[in-house]
Amino acid sequence: MQIWIDADACPKAIKDILFRAAERCQLTTTLVANQSIPIPPSRYIRMLRVAGGFDVADNEIVQRMVAGDLVVTGDIPLAAQAIAKGGHVIDPRGERYSEHNIGERLAMRDFMDGLRSSGVDTGGPAALSARDVQAFANQLDRLLARPAGER
Repeated sequence: MQIWIDADACPKAIKDILFRAAERCQLTTTLVANQSIPIPPSRYIRMLRVAGGFDVADNEIVQRMVAGDLVVTGDIPLAAQAIAKGGHVIDPRGERYSEHNIGERLAMRDFMDGLRSSGVDTGGPAALSARDVQAFANQLDRLLARPAGER
């Protein structure tokens, strides 16, 4: 298993948890972004800078990941593509996406996009809370604790 981080919007607290997990579990962890993001010195952590543009980082992650890899993203379409390719997906708030819930998340995303495009102010997501960070850490630990064949 490798970990792929949709890093442009990933909060620092979540990246820090992932950096510790990469070291502890000796997992190659790649941050993909269209800007340089500081990473700690590690043989397991690397930064992949891609060109700017719509979905460039997302497309790079989907192209490079393989079944069984973990993708960390809050981007629902990227999550759906990763799941279709056999990957695991956790969002920065600790929700694990799967083939059982991604269709509902895509439908809600499209619904909210429709509201916004018709002028309705839907607000944005709440700030990442300590509870969200803990939920992410717990979800990641549960996934990494499973034997490789059961992930």
